Amino acid sequence: MKKLLVLVFALVIAIVLTGCNEETGTLSESEITVGVTAGPHEQILEKVKELAAEEDLTVNIEVFTEYVIPNTALDEGELDLNSYQHKPFLDNFIEDRGVDLVDVATTVNFPMGIYSSEISDVSELEEGDTVALPNDPTNGARALMLFEDAGLITLAEGVGAAAMVLDIEENPLNLEFIELEASQIPRQLEELDAAAINTNFAIEHGFVPTEDSIYIEPGDSPWVNLIVTRTENQDDPVVEKFVNIYQSEEVKQFIDETFEGSVVASW
Repeated sequence: MKKLLVLVFALVIAIVLTGCNEETGTLSESEITVGVTAGPHEQILEKVKELAAEEDLTVNIEVFTEYVIPNTALDEGELDLNSYQHKPFLDNFIEDRGVDLVDVATTVNFPMGIYSSEISDVSELEEGDTVALPNDPTNGARALMLFEDAGLITLAEGVGAAAMVLDIEENPLNLEFIELEASQIPRQLEELDAAAINTNFAIEHGFVPTEDSIYIEPGDSPWVNLIVTRTENQDDPVVEKFVNIYQSEEVKQFIDETFEGSVVASW
């Protein structure tokens, strides 16, 4: 009888402790699930996973091919962290969706480039040519700022990271701007005269940004990417541990050697 009572008591304690853990929402200190987009983010995280295993941290990687679902999955608890987006995109997503997400560290910068299968320099674009850009607000604005930097257009003063096609004030070549889903642009490049392509999708499609782009963002571009989690988990020990592994010299060396300047570490 005493053994039975002890067993029941132990079971009750276990249930209570489990309930407390779920109530606090604290992440496991030994295992974590991280969402990334396919391409460089995935490659970098594979290296992080390898290093994390040496510190008794299991990193499960979930790979996505677009930009919305990784944040939705994080908000709904299917992921513990994600690593794929820059600050303007995150801020816009939080404002539009009302999710409680927060960035906890910077990762890498992917200079956006302009690509073409027909020409080798932006100066070769002609009257009425068709140019594509991402259809999400922040990457679309980034592309428009890149087009302006390349001398193709002039945007309304002060629009910055909120720029839209409607904010184009001067378009000397009367270029036709087409907004497409970012991951699909490389596949449709042959049907376009030029396009702004995010580096992760360019690399996934076989491009070497520093060699194949006809114009590329400067090295000091402010569009650095982030590690993001739910606000309730931002101070969890496992998050800090993951960040420290990610921002290690081993990972930086891997990035430098693997991407040769097409992807730049932020630390």
